[in-house]
Amino acid sequence: MNERNNTQNAKRAPTRCPVCRGAVAAGAESFPFCSDRCRKVDLGRWLDEGYRISRPIEQRDLEEGVD
Repeated sequence: MNERNNTQNAKRAPTRCPVCRGAVAAGAESFPFCSDRCRKVDLGRWLDEGYRISRPIEQRDLEEGVD
């Protein structure tokens, strides 16, 4: 089963880093970021309140996922 998951991951297009938009492999150590630097930049944005949740989280958000 693990071999099957690896094959499926290899066929997928790379994910984009949320900070720099660079390509990130699904199995990358810093996933979903391309590097530790981008991970720290993202954390800094949260700590500086650069990101905000625009409304209270509702039960349907937890069930369906966030858009």
